[in-house]
Amino acid sequence: MSATSAAALSAVFKAYDVRGTVPDQLDDDLARAVGSAFVEVTGASSTGVVVGHDMRPSSPGMARAFAEGAAAAGADVTMIGLASTDQLYFASGSLGLPGAMFTASHNPAQYNGIKMCRAHAVPLGMDTGLSAVRDLVAAGDPVVAERTGSIVERDLLEDYATHLLGLAPVTGRRLTVAVDAGNGMAGHTAPAVLDRLDLDVVPLYFELDGTFPHHEANPIEPANLADLQALVRDSGADIGLAFDGDADRCFLVDERGELVNPSVVTGLIASRELARVPGATVIHNLITSRAVPELVTELGGTPVRTRVGHSFIKATMAETDAVFGGEHSGHFYFRDFWRADSGMLAALHVLAALAEQDRPLSALLAEFSRYVATGEINSTVDDQAAVVAEIEAAYGGREGVTLDHLDGLTVSHPDWWFNVRASNTEPLLRLNAEAGDQATLDRLRDDVLTTIRRDS
Repeated sequence: MSATSAAALSAVFKAYDVRGTVPDQLDDDLARAVGSAFVEVTGASSTGVVVGHDMRPSSPGMARAFAEGAAAAGADVTMIGLASTDQLYFASGSLGLPGAMFTASHNPAQYNGIKMCRAHAVPLGMDTGLSAVRDLVAAGDPVVAERTGSIVERDLLEDYATHLLGLAPVTGRRLTVAVDAGNGMAGHTAPAVLDRLDLDVVPLYFELDGTFPHHEANPIEPANLADLQALVRDSGADIGLAFDGDADRCFLVDERGELVNPSVVTGLIASRELARVPGATVIHNLITSRAVPELVTELGGTPVRTRVGHSFIKATMAETDAVFGGEHSGHFYFRDFWRADSGMLAALHVLAALAEQDRPLSALLAEFSRYVATGEINSTVDDQAAVVAEIEAAYGGREGVTLDHLDGLTVSHPDWWFNVRASNTEPLLRLNAEAGDQATLDRLRDDVLTTIRRDS
């Protein structure tokens, strides 16, 4: 393979998945090659593979090409068709098969990608097999087995819905629930799950459309939640749910149309899981609100702090047998869901908690919201290491301040904390800060940003 081709592969093989633009970076030929390599790396010729895809125009063809490559390498392939990423994890877990999901999640329409896992939804990242897949593709010598595997179709949507509803049954008062699917896969999975409950669902952008005609399916960006906020206020809904393109993340809007911090959702679900499994371990990443470990401790659980990123969360969950894990980015992980993330299961937990009592969502969540936070603020910085070193020097000698380097630089004080982390793919520094009151937070944010942006 030429150096140019090797460089092209390096550009699309990311830390946790394959991701790039179509057709210049990703196409059916590459998907077919990845399918063959995936079988060899996972040993799937003896077990089989399960494949799903989202609603992007290029996804069905790429999924089929991947299946053909996998079958040529000797694996029987189960095609589940249109699916959310957590539906693919369900298929991998329940069938005990390695899996591949064709999606670019929240990325714009010109992108696509492949999320892969081993059997039982065990992550396949760069350090756990994805680099081997890349190297086999680069070698350009796909496996041709003596036996070509079969390719069969199987609809698992109802089984997926039944499984989730069994993990978080919703009973109690009838709720009005506004749901923004963002023209993504929640338009496929939400009706299958929510229509089986005693709810009034107010749908928004349920039409599957990988060109995203209304807004990008990326609810971590507040602008993409504006339509849902308006719908909640106009319809008098009890809650609003917003999913990303592949529906593995869920964000909340309360009955006032106000955005809900994902750390608050982490606290709520942690309390429910700890009530079910007293004394259990709960995982949170290091930019989750300080309220989460406080609440977990108060409820008799054990909080464990990790780096940002699903591979770290899932690995630590496996090591500690944690019952639940939450991230600021709207990913929520469940031991009873093969330690995988599911936006729909997180939504069901919140609906269950809301329906079993009479308070509005804002009142229910008040006890889980103790601090104010900036959210993630990105700044373009050429020499990230130098700026982080400058921040460390500025804060390191202050009274009551502690520093750690678990992921970037975290500076902690009894009244506040902040973390600065360099992006792995862009010349960005990411700032997250939290404090006990808005005035303190504003001063802290402005002080840190002055250093970060001084030379930009």
